Amino acid sequence: MKKKIAFVVQRYGLEVNGGSELSCRLIAEKLSQYYEVEILTTKALDYVTWENHYPEDIEMVNGITVRRFKTNFPRESKVFNKINEQVFTNPQKNIYDELEWMKAQGPASFELIEYIQNNQNQYHKIIFFTYLYFTTFFGLPQAAEKAILVPTAHDEPYIYFSMFKPLFHLPRSIIFLTEEEKKFVHKTFNNQYINNVVAGVGVDVPDKEVDVGVFKEKFKIDYDYILYVGRIDESKGCKELFDFYLKYKKTNTQTPKLLLIGKSVIDIPNDPDIIPLGFVTDEEKFAAMKNAKILMMPSRFESLSMVVLESLYYETPVIVNGHCDVLVGHCDRGNAGLYYTDYQEFEYCLNTMLRDDHLMSLMGRRGKEYVHNHFDWDVIINKFIECIER
Repeated sequence: MKKKIAFVVQRYGLEVNGGSELSCRLIAEKLSQYYEVEILTTKALDYVTWENHYPEDIEMVNGITVRRFKTNFPRESKVFNKINEQVFTNPQKNIYDELEWMKAQGPASFELIEYIQNNQNQYHKIIFFTYLYFTTFFGLPQAAEKAILVPTAHDEPYIYFSMFKPLFHLPRSIIFLTEEEKKFVHKTFNNQYINNVVAGVGVDVPDKEVDVGVFKEKFKIDYDYILYVGRIDESKGCKELFDFYLKYKKTNTQTPKLLLIGKSVIDIPNDPDIIPLGFVTDEEKFAAMKNAKILMMPSRFESLSMVVLESLYYETPVIVNGHCDVLVGHCDRGNAGLYYTDYQEFEYCLNTMLRDDHLMSLMGRRGKEYVHNHFDWDVIINKFIECIER
């Protein structure tokens, strides 16, 4: 009889394409070969409002039982932004102000927390994904004795809130996605004594060859482009990317177009060379990656970046934000990308790649080799099993 484990995550579903949520689903599905897996999550789909979307309390998703609990109230952007501003600008802020921020951050589901408290004994281990949300912050202390934390942590303002210090000392094990994340968490919280491994996430791509021709025909693409994939948000560095790209275009007449894939929560410049495709299928996303000249990742705050790894798998080199240690680590270890910290370096990176096809081809091959060597599913799942059985 298989042991029963649970994953706790803020959103879950085939429609959910956020980085940590997707990582959680992929790992849960892989581990279902070895354990009876359940997902404990909310009924929210939209991470901006956390509105209840899924009607079912229990449903099966790719053969895994998903228990959904209602969110008690939506996140109102104006209220949250005001609280967010206050907690950073008030020099006298205390733990109560931070807790008020967490309540507004959400997704607030008191039924989910109560379920963890009352039913933890039926699970061998409970794996909490992402330190930042209500579900982990209030859920993990209810089952600390059997908790495994996958923090997906990076150097961002929130992680320095005093309320997070105890959280990082509670779990039985911590699973990091990268060496950079491990070093950062240990330096920030001095919790080296807790059992930990660096496991990462495997790269899931279609077994069959992606059809670039079908993708190009559907979206009427007959031009060279550089690509951004992910949430189109200022917090992901997209505003800076737009500014840098438009500035670069003014002095470089042969600039490829900038293709965008993902949901936009900010205004996209009205420029004929910035082309948003919105939401696309996974196959279309992979085809876009394979056909791109370069993948851009402008975010300063990434704990792994599946998008970068997927792009490297398809031998497309990357240009990333040099303020993010994790992204710089991928470029340095993989010899598969360049990084910038200001516009001059952004311009230099683009010029260096776009003017040297041999360099881009070489980086592409090295990138694929890097992904094969470091993000193989068998190695990663064995590390998760090691923590679960510890």
